Amino acid sequence: MDPTFDARSLIERISEDEKAHALKINTEVRKSLAEFLRNEGFLEIPPVIISTITDPLFHSTGGAEIEYAGAKFRLTKSMIFHKQLAILAHDKIFSFSPNIRLEPPEMADTGAHLLEFTQLDLEMAYEPRNSVIELAEDMICHVISHVKKNCQEQLDRFGRDLNVPDKPFERITYKEAHDEYGGIYEEVLSQKKKEPFWIIDYPITGREFYDREKPDDPGFLDDMDMIYPEGYGEALSGGSREYRRDRIEKRILRQGLDLDDYHVYLELAEEGLSPSSGFGLGIERLVRYICGLSDLEAITLFPKTPGSVSI
Repeated sequence: MDPTFDARSLIERISEDEKAHALKINTEVRKSLAEFLRNEGFLEIPPVIISTITDPLFHSTGGAEIEYAGAKFRLTKSMIFHKQLAILAHDKIFSFSPNIRLEPPEMADTGAHLLEFTQLDLEMAYEPRNSVIELAEDMICHVISHVKKNCQEQLDRFGRDLNVPDKPFERITYKEAHDEYGGIYEEVLSQKKKEPFWIIDYPITGREFYDREKPDDPGFLDDMDMIYPEGYGEALSGGSREYRRDRIEKRILRQGLDLDDYHVYLELAEEGLSPSSGFGLGIERLVRYICGLSDLEAITLFPKTPGSVSI
């Protein structure tokens, strides 16, 4: 038995009134997201839990592996590669995808990281970045309107008075943000802003190899992050995808990764991936922002906090 396990404490936390209110908002958030996307012509696909390939992620996040039938399967960090394949079946897809990211213990201090969370992953074939930006803005406004209509008791409990953001959201280039605020640009801007906003056009050296380089601005990517205001940080991350094998290979090598680890993906690109754009949005972070709470643990029944052990 885990010596840190305390059954009574766990039962007390789960039974807190705050948890029930957060669960209600979580339920309505998921319901409104799915309804919105279905009305936009999206089809829902089942999540991929294990695979021989998953998102490498550029930052220091460990992966979890299991062995089966003589092969190594990785627990999904994100469904990026599977989304690029899924749009071959239908040009608009989404999934509520469980993600496993073994964050270092110091990430517990952010209140915005869990080892296990749910990501709304979506992808659109033959659509530019601007299309998914506009879709995301409409989606966030729809969710907030839905929650205000259906969860007023819960919002009152959290003392939260949410406004539906004005569209279009402000767009700030990475260069503008970094030139003014340095490496802490996201934290500073998130604290300063009163409504969600975008940071766009990140440098190629700081993102994953599947993000497409801007054809008219070499060295920068056709990507974006939506950032919540009031200090709540990143909401979603995405952009246009690279789909050409030769360019994918060059990017993999540029990041110092092993081509053999991605041979399946490269073979699929050789056979023919489609141009696409999409993003992943953290459900727990959205619920935390709507509730106005400082820590993801407050809205999660069984939080897997970095550096801690939980059932």
